[in-house]
Parts: sequence; structure tokens; C-alpha cells
Amino acid sequence: MSELLPPPDIRPLGVDGVLVRFSRSLTEEANHRALAFRDQLAKMHLQGVTEVASSLVSVRIAFDPAETTRDAVAAAVHSVCNGLADAVATPRRRWDIPVAFGPDHGPQLAEAAALAGLTPEQAIAEIEAQTLRVIAVGFAPGQPYLGMLPAHWDIPRQASLTEKMPNGALVTAVRQLIVFAADAPTGWRHIGQTAFRVYQPDAEQPFPLVPGDAIRFCHVSDSEFVTLRQNRDTNGGARCTVLT
Repeated sequence: MSELLPPPDIRPLGVDGVLVRFSRSLTEEANHRALAFRDQLAKMHLQGVTEVASSLVSVRIAFDPAETTRDAVAAAVHSVCNGLADAVATPRRRWDIPVAFGPDHGPQLAEAAALAGLTPEQAIAEIEAQTLRVIAVGFAPGQPYLGMLPAHWDIPRQASLTEKMPNGALVTAVRQLIVFAADAPTGWRHIGQTAFRVYQPDAEQPFPLVPGDAIRFCHVSDSEFVTLRQNRDTNGGARCTVLT
């Protein structure tokens, strides 16, 4: 196992699950290992395993007790974990997503930038320069947590909630970005707006993004954003490139 992280914590989860936790706090290394473990275990197509789902630093394996046992699943888990030293989850796809930044479409950009020690212009340039990853999907259907931004973006959540954040809002806190899946309250700061829909219930693939996808944001003008939002056939002008 890698010297950077202790061995994963493997525990039973209910009557039909196993939880594999790689850390008690979010780090890039732990997230890489969780995603790499998920990918490797899913490739094995183990009999009786019904789901392999990752979160920020852990993976849940669900199984059918009528088809397999917890001991059999745990044995496969240990086998995969033993080969995960210094694992890196290599993105299979990269998404390029247009975003309109403040003040009209990101009313808290200046505030978030100041907390990160940047001007709004520097903040936009820095976000555009990052290749982020979908480190987890959750809270709302298809909603991605994207990371990790540089350390000076480790800004706190707000002390109070914004009552309603619009669908497609780009928000930030704790070195991460989120594209909102639906109108909802949040303590994260609203720095931009996309026309990209991370949840499309009527589509063949309702969730366009999956953990491990690479993400790049590109700045568009307010008028370009309005055009993208009106043309729903392009899903906000997002482009997906297959990398492997």
C-alpha cells in the first residue's frame, strides 16, 4: 500500500453492503484511490454484486445475499486494495463547459475572489486554467462536486444559506466547485452561471457527468450565455471529448 495513506477501512454496511473508506477527510490522493478502486472492482463483474458507487473518499458495494456472501465480496475488496498503491484515476472523458461569470450571472464572484486573495479577473482566469475532476456526484440527482482548486480557494461556506440557487449555478467553497442540478438553497457562493443541465430526466443518459470525468470551464459573455440557454439542443454548449 502507499505510504501516503493508511490501508482503507473496510466495514459491513447493512445486511447487503460493504463500505470501503480511504480517508476520514477529503484529499486528492484519497479521492483518486476511491475512484480507481471503484473502476477496478466494477470491471470484475463479481457475481451477486449489484452496485459499486463512490463518494468523495469511499465506495459502497451492494450485493444480493441470495447470490453471494459478504466474505466473498470482502475477499475481492482486499484483492483490489492490495494493488492500489499510488493509484491514479485517469479521466476517460473531458467536458468543456461555457460559463458566464459575475456580476450579472455570478453575484458573489467578487466576494469569493477576495476570500481567495484574488481580483475577480484573476479568479476567472484561474478557474479557466484548471482541469478539474468530478470527484463525486450527489446531494441532488446528477449534481457534481468538482475539485480540487488551489489551496487559496479553501474558502468557508457562508454563515447563512442563500435561499434559492438557480439550476446551472456555478458555486464554490472548500476548494471545490458545484454546478447546481436544481433550484435549491446553499451555503456556497454563487460565482457564475451555466446553461449546462447536469440532470436530464428524459434523456437516455440522465446524468451526463460521472465521477472521474475531467472538467474545464470557458468564460463566455452574457449575450453568448443567453443564446446558449435558449438553444436547449446543445446542453449549454458543453462539449465532451473521449480521452481513452
